[in-house]
Amino acid sequence: MKRIIKNKKIYVAFVMLFLISISCEDYLDKAPEASITEKDAYGDFISFQGFVEELYNCVMDPDKGGAWNKYLFADETLNNYPYQFDLGNYWGNEGYFYGQSVRTTSNNPRDHRVWEYAWYAIRKANLALEKLEGTEEAPSLFEGTQEEKDLLKGQALFFRGFFYFELSRYWGGMPYITRTLSPTESLITEEFNRLSYQETAKKMAEDFMAAADLLPNHWDETSVGQATEGGNFQRINKFFALGYLGKALLYGASPMPNEEANGSNTFNGELAKQAADAFGELLKLADDTGIYGLQPWDDYMQIFYDRNRKHPGGIEAIMIPTIYNRSRVRWSAIGATVPSSFALNSGSNADVPTHNITKNYGMANGLPIDDPESGYDPNDPWTNRDPRFYKIIVKDGDRIHRDKSDDKYAELFIGGRHRSQINPPSVTGYYSRKFNGMDKDFNTSFAGRIQPYVPYLRMADVYLMYAEAVLFSSNGGTPQSTSGNYTMTAEGALNAVRNRAQLPNIDSKYTGSQDVFFEEIVRERAVELIFEGARFCDLRRWNRNNDPRYLDKTAIDFERGPDGKPINLSERVIVTRVAEKKHNWLPMQVGFTKLYEGFPQNPGW
Repeated sequence: MKRIIKNKKIYVAFVMLFLISISCEDYLDKAPEASITEKDAYGDFISFQGFVEELYNCVMDPDKGGAWNKYLFADETLNNYPYQFDLGNYWGNEGYFYGQSVRTTSNNPRDHRVWEYAWYAIRKANLALEKLEGTEEAPSLFEGTQEEKDLLKGQALFFRGFFYFELSRYWGGMPYITRTLSPTESLITEEFNRLSYQETAKKMAEDFMAAADLLPNHWDETSVGQATEGGNFQRINKFFALGYLGKALLYGASPMPNEEANGSNTFNGELAKQAADAFGELLKLADDTGIYGLQPWDDYMQIFYDRNRKHPGGIEAIMIPTIYNRSRVRWSAIGATVPSSFALNSGSNADVPTHNITKNYGMANGLPIDDPESGYDPNDPWTNRDPRFYKIIVKDGDRIHRDKSDDKYAELFIGGRHRSQINPPSVTGYYSRKFNGMDKDFNTSFAGRIQPYVPYLRMADVYLMYAEAVLFSSNGGTPQSTSGNYTMTAEGALNAVRNRAQLPNIDSKYTGSQDVFFEEIVRERAVELIFEGARFCDLRRWNRNNDPRYLDKTAIDFERGPDGKPINLSERVIVTRVAEKKHNWLPMQVGFTKLYEGFPQNPGW
């Protein structure tokens, strides 16, 4: 039996750039001895799974799309030159959104972008579903067990929903295509009209629910998965589907999409309830099986990077990018986030945390820094802070290198080596170590081994989304509310994440009302999910992207006193982000909006 192992040529054509149907043979190699038939490709599980494998390689790895590509578009980071998004120019693709031909056999993350690969994957998922189910004119050629069929169908349904989520969270609602298309058919029909985000989310939810019903808790528990037992943690399973079911519905329930659909700048209670139940089912399943959970605090950084060329994630990461090219990490994820004096190809980039984002970190007693009882001292701002601050943020005086005598300790005061003497310097007075492991063990050899990856979905995010969804559910409304299928309260979910970080339960002064408690969810998401790409989507879906509280990106200027403590501190605004209502959705390239009537540009562009 011939097997499809690898595609060497892919002929990609889209109907008006992205939706045309192409034949099976366009995806397949010629076997050495004969032409490959559809029976070879779709006849059994191994070959069919080989076809489905391409969907995994269509997922964009957020921080590796270029020599350095920006993927944090809110108020979290600054560079030594302005981001185009900060200036209000949302037309730039920043090496992340579009501008590459689809090359799914490439192992270089720099070849991937969101737009092209999502449409390609959606069409491929539709083709897989048609070949698996068959039609009256073309019966299915698949022969295999029910388990094998369920795994194939579940993956295809998940990926169709996932890639629509990727498109819609940036550009808004899309026509939800669930079949392969003829290159000659008209697109001027209702089927191809753009939907609102909320309408698109409901269709994603249908795919994610169907996928959850078909997929196992983990592939190690299946007969098929025994062949790769112990190596199946990245295979799409029920947790993936439930997590994205809840995520799509919560985004749809949020104020910005709800205002777009219904004119109300509030949460949609019914969609929030459905999201809470999806997250509740996931959390209960995690409790019952132990497959996923919050990573222990002592090993917290294993979520984000592994020091020995292995895949990170621990027990917490549900969905995380696949390792295709280990060496890409040094040149993309690390080079532009460590001091340029480390000589790791940082070039002209120095992507560093803003001072304003660090103010979300509260105190070790669990209170936010603006609480009068927190004990925060603005003249000694880095003492007794949230323990996560010290794991994630590099401040002045921290050990950052093992060997280089000039670089062993961060000099981030005005006039210090890493603030004023290297090119480019830190423009804010901080560095991040979340995805580069910069500490006492860091050196060139370490940079060649470390494997950092930005999670797409992890358990802490699920707990926080559960808390938010429960809080705004039609049957919720208070921090003491629960979902319909899980006994944990919204307050309890928030505390689970806080407690893991060695913080006490949230103070009762912040649990007395929906509005006050929600602000703590907002702050907790800013801290726990910092630099993971959630912030930009959160601010937009909450209708807060243009809120003055989140526009200024600031630095902290100070001198170093004789005792090593900062003195003469002042906060300085470097840039005020240009953000208006129209910036809630990214503009689509003009050519895309001229493809056919019914695919309009986003409002304001």
